[in-house]
Amino acid sequence: MVEVARVPPSLAENAFMRTALLALLALTQAATPSPTPEAPRAIAPGVTLIRSVVVPGRGPDGNTVILDGPEGLIVVDTGRHTWQSDAILAFARETRKPIVAIVNTHWHLDHVSGNRRVKAAYPDARIYTTRAVDRAIADGGFLARNLEAALPRLDDPALPALAKDETRIFVDTMAARDTLRADVPLERSASMRLAGRPLDVRVTDGAVTDADVWLYDAATKVAVIGDLATVPVPYFETACPDRWAATLDEVWALPFETAIPGHGAPLTRAGFDAYRTALKAFVACARSDRAAAACGAEWVTNAASLIGDDAKRRQAVSENLEYYVGYLRDGGGKAPDCRAH
Repeated sequence: MVEVARVPPSLAENAFMRTALLALLALTQAATPSPTPEAPRAIAPGVTLIRSVVVPGRGPDGNTVILDGPEGLIVVDTGRHTWQSDAILAFARETRKPIVAIVNTHWHLDHVSGNRRVKAAYPDARIYTTRAVDRAIADGGFLARNLEAALPRLDDPALPALAKDETRIFVDTMAARDTLRADVPLERSASMRLAGRPLDVRVTDGAVTDADVWLYDAATKVAVIGDLATVPVPYFETACPDRWAATLDEVWALPFETAIPGHGAPLTRAGFDAYRTALKAFVACARSDRAAAACGAEWVTNAASLIGDDAKRRQAVSENLEYYVGYLRDGGGKAPDCRAH
């Protein structure tokens, strides 16, 4: 059986917890030997995915989606590590188009830490996101609390070099926290033109965080949904599960053909529906008196088409979902930082 690291909720900032989760999954799949994202992949005309890769011992990067507009490029999420932002900047150079807009689907640092490097290269690029990040970095906010916990790690001689480097990335990102804030705050859902490209921009009232952004491109029938879907394991550290489930229903109601998740491969409608169904069933199980192991096993069964047949991987996924049963039960069925009613 694969050992599963249990991380106390007080240290659940994804720079640390997801490192353990992704390192565990790397044991059950082919891990990339060097920190290089996959080559940019055309999903549809003018829609390119730079998919993040698993690097053992490292925290994850979120997927990056680049939309081509008449006025330049729209970058959706910028990753955590330099190799993810390097790939974004290389794509812009190769296409000879400026990055004019950065859309952050939410404030988790594996999706926004690259903002500072992209803004340094393209200072006129405007950041579009919600004001939820302001609450996360304010005194007492989720990221501010975890920064306080992280700083002593840098002086810990027993901390492995990789873990110290991951901590340094977190600390450096927080030192440049102004590059996480919106130049154009997204307050409500609306049809917008970014870089001259029409998009349906949706804003949630609590889902994965207390305010998330997702996009629908009607021209290509592509939905870019950030961490509304993360394959193979959903992340509940800051989640409002009821609004999350309702938002998945809102995505489902649109005639998309491809949904690009925050982590993992693009989803077909059938794959997205499997995830949507599995998430609702898991939350219901976590709120019941069923055993945590039963809830984890049910997730693996419901999301089997997204997880695969490898027995160790399935067991690892199941045990991580068991952790989230306890996490949600400790929070009364939601994350402690969930602000939704």
